[in-house]
Amino acid sequence: MESPWDELALAFSRTSMFPFFDIAHYLVSVMALRHKPGAAAMAWKNPLASWFTAMLHCFGGGILSCILLAEPPLRFLANHTNILLASSIWYIIFFCPCDLVSQGYSFLPVQLLAAGMKEVTRTWKIVGGVTHANSYYKNGWLVMIAIGWARGAGGTVITNFESLAKGDWKPEGHEWLKMSYPAKVTLLGSVIFTFQHTKHLAISKHNLMFLYTIFIVATKVTMMITQTSTVSFAPFEDTLSRMLFGWQQQFSCEKKNEAKSSSNGTGSLASKPADDSSDKVKKKHAKKTE
Repeated sequence: MESPWDELALAFSRTSMFPFFDIAHYLVSVMALRHKPGAAAMAWKNPLASWFTAMLHCFGGGILSCILLAEPPLRFLANHTNILLASSIWYIIFFCPCDLVSQGYSFLPVQLLAAGMKEVTRTWKIVGGVTHANSYYKNGWLVMIAIGWARGAGGTVITNFESLAKGDWKPEGHEWLKMSYPAKVTLLGSVIFTFQHTKHLAISKHNLMFLYTIFIVATKVTMMITQTSTVSFAPFEDTLSRMLFGWQQQFSCEKKNEAKSSSNGTGSLASKPADDSSDKVKKKHAKKTE
């Protein structure tokens, strides 16, 4: 007989993301585009370009995962229901009279609810990416991690190409050079779910989905309430860096110190014969003067 916890986690893992969670995902993604400088003006001036950019924000993870698996990158357009739903969200955000949708979204409880529901979809995207990659490469855990990460946070990478096309791309803001919090937490989730899928982590998938979702939702809500843009993974990253690379730095420092000490020793030895020879020259010169 299953415990109440298992029943709750299992029911949660079977929750459908359509339509409410998908709506929250599209709402948060398009509102992030709406808050960019010049986005509203571009929507009125060139609606087609604005719509395409919004679709990149909404379906960027799926596009990137298709590219990595050599699948058609426009495959997301085949899901007409989701395309119409995302397009409707884009339209009411940019063209609603009196900007009512943006004003309603400005309330903090609405933002917290939408952001929390969007984080729930992140878990489903990671799990779907890992499972989809395993169907191509059986137990290819590196591929599974990459596709899970791409499906969950690939939108940030795809939107960099959109910035490049518009001419305002900045190399220092590239996701590969400076990973954002969503990219880091998605990579962590992709690694965990890959280990679970390959039987290296002794936990059921529905329990792991439930625990991971609680973690990312609680973290996101805390970040929004405290108005912090990032959550520092510095302690974990520093510990991992010292474990993997710290011994190499220590070994190189010891080698440099040994080289310095040996060079100082040879220098002092070389100076002694020079001093002796100078003393002999002085004695000879003294005898000649006598």
